[in-house]
Amino acid sequence: MAGHSKWANIKHKKEKTDAQRGKIFTKIGREIAVAVKEGGGSDPNTNSRLKDVIAKARANNMPNDNIARSIKKASGEGLSVNYENVTYEGYGPSGVAVIVEVLTDNRNRTASEMRYIFDRNEGSLGATGCVSWMFDRKGLFVIERNDSLDEDELMMTAIEAGAEDVSEEPEAFEIYTSPADFSTVRDALEKAGYTFASAEVEMIPQNTVELDMEQSAVVMKLIDMMEDNDDVQNVYHNAVFPDEFEA
Repeated sequence: MAGHSKWANIKHKKEKTDAQRGKIFTKIGREIAVAVKEGGGSDPNTNSRLKDVIAKARANNMPNDNIARSIKKASGEGLSVNYENVTYEGYGPSGVAVIVEVLTDNRNRTASEMRYIFDRNEGSLGATGCVSWMFDRKGLFVIERNDSLDEDELMMTAIEAGAEDVSEEPEAFEIYTSPADFSTVRDALEKAGYTFASAEVEMIPQNTVELDMEQSAVVMKLIDMMEDNDDVQNVYHNAVFPDEFEA
């Protein structure tokens, strides 16, 4: 996991405009709808999938009213749209591996849009499995550093709850779990009073591609176009951008 910092991605997303944040809330609302429909109801105490999405929503600063409204809407009989989980894989510029997870009500439309974005940005859409073998699915919590945070206590709480690894970054701690232990570790950290900058199950690259400034601009353009697409929920990649580009 060395060389792959989730915190850098979070800082990039924090700079999004209000309109873009609104789009993020809409996408999470779609995830909530699917979680309610497929996970077993509107009660997060009995629907672990919904509880996981709520943790993601709160980490993205989605207001509680928005979360409650999304759950209520998803619980109603009027929810007529059927969303399908689809994953696309391919290579971006400079050989960067890219995985795109979508929720779509029109698979053909979304496939066409994904192919267009890859092609437009010096990439290529590949077959299922062409890059996913280079990633591991892991639960990942990011907790921002602050003066009141006791590092040893955080690490002990995480490891005792079942975390596999705790990575120290300059501005944050990144806590990794197996997907099966994600909910248990989340509950333990929340009970201990920790607030997440990010909390979700992700695809973590086994190896990374170091980019220079010019390459970074091209790769980031592809990522931004993917994330701006209404159907795209998550974009994973194995690119590492130079510090000066992040700045």
